[in-house]
Amino acid sequence: MKITLVHPPVYINKHGLTALRPSLPLGLAYVAAVLRDDGHGIAVVDALGAAPEQMVPDGDIWRLGLTPEEIIARIPADTQAIGITSMWSYSWPIVRELIHKVRAAFPAVPIVCGGEHFTAVPELSMEQAPIDYLVLGEGEETAVALFRAIEGGFDHTVIPGIAFRAAAGVLQKNPRRDRIKNVDEIPWPAWEYFDIEAYSSNRLVSGIYYGKTVPILATRGCPYQCTYCSSPNMWTTRWYARSPKDVLDEIESYAKRHGATNFPFQDLTAILKRDWVVEFCKEVEQRGLRITWQLPAGTRSEIIDEEVARLLVRSGCRSLNFAPESGSERTRKHMKKMLTDEKLFRAVRASVKAGLNVGAFFVLAYPTDEVEDMQASVRLAAKLGRAGVDDVSAGFFFPLPSTEITRQLEQEGKVRYDDAFLKLPIYVHNTFLSEDRKFNDHFTARELTRWKYRVVRAFYVRSLLLRPWRIGRILWNALRGKETSKMESFMQETLRKLRLRKRAPAARPAPAPGGLPAARG
Repeated sequence: MKITLVHPPVYINKHGLTALRPSLPLGLAYVAAVLRDDGHGIAVVDALGAAPEQMVPDGDIWRLGLTPEEIIARIPADTQAIGITSMWSYSWPIVRELIHKVRAAFPAVPIVCGGEHFTAVPELSMEQAPIDYLVLGEGEETAVALFRAIEGGFDHTVIPGIAFRAAAGVLQKNPRRDRIKNVDEIPWPAWEYFDIEAYSSNRLVSGIYYGKTVPILATRGCPYQCTYCSSPNMWTTRWYARSPKDVLDEIESYAKRHGATNFPFQDLTAILKRDWVVEFCKEVEQRGLRITWQLPAGTRSEIIDEEVARLLVRSGCRSLNFAPESGSERTRKHMKKMLTDEKLFRAVRASVKAGLNVGAFFVLAYPTDEVEDMQASVRLAAKLGRAGVDDVSAGFFFPLPSTEITRQLEQEGKVRYDDAFLKLPIYVHNTFLSEDRKFNDHFTARELTRWKYRVVRAFYVRSLLLRPWRIGRILWNALRGKETSKMESFMQETLRKLRLRKRAPAARPAPAPGGLPAARG
């Protein structure tokens, strides 16, 4: 069967104070691999990889990548099925527009969609766009079963892990498929369908850019149940790790085949078992691999001590992030964030001593935050700065669809599933918070903005005053285009946005909020 997989364009916030960047679509590459191995003919239209410097204004934000019309022009005329991914719900307005235009261009071709957005809000997605099938949760086994059914005309209604339109257009959502336990058996991502060089040369990578980059997924899922996180809905709370040998075989193959040297781990919770980490690091040394790897998404702190930190550095790990989220134990309890300051600082001190680049994530304006909670975050940021942490990221809270905290906010009448709500993550790192984008009743948006800058100031004043040489290093690396910290990544990304904006066409009006009717209930 001839299947075309589509990676849509993404939104970019020109005002966002962040080093976050889109990167190679790891999930889609995994799906491409299993479908290829199942005998299908695969074509990929990667809107980002094909046009990594094309920015189109869309109201107060920008679209990066191919336009819907350009995507459709690249879909083979004889394709027999089209698969479209959407990792983040904030991209839904773009993806929805694309699906409508794909349906108009290919009225008889089945459209299959998958990814975290569709898993979180299947009803909304099917109501707002002419989708035939949704793949929910972990996608590899379900995608294979579904495309076999489509090709052979088999009964798809019994396939676990899908949603589809049943009689009279009513949505039928089948029970979820069990998670894949032996993750070593999953084929490595099919990067042959993607332009790795286009992403790497444009620094469209997660984390710090240390050189030619290919992302890695060493583990799947997370055993924790943080109230703000989409993982429990997408992955359940099961955590499965690949063998260190399989991960390193994959890394070694990319080094030989693509000349890759930098490997950001996209894992939700990579460092969970000490034995796994120790074995991985020692295996890197035994193979004599000269690589860099990093943990940009944040990781747990419990098992990182001086021995583990030294092993991380010796094996090529250069950067990791911790996510205390708040300095308040009370707020962390509401978040179900299983972390204590004692465990955090033990890991921080060990990591700094070993020479790792260390960052910390804060989420401010959580719905329960009060003055004492914000003060606790300021104090924690100051302590982290004194302890030698390199970077801090302080963003405003936003509710993700189908998370525990979002369901609570829905019951309180504070969430409506329209485009403005779904696009909240785009604005989380804005210079100022606006009243319509806050979910905390204890402060005004102006007050919360001040608290954000107090946290950032408390951190960087301590960090840079105690280590003034970092200022010179940051400026020198900025001039050379080199990155060794998130601050330097932020400066490079800011320069890139400015350069691309100069080439971009004139802005077009933003669509009306909501775009299309939102799902009820």
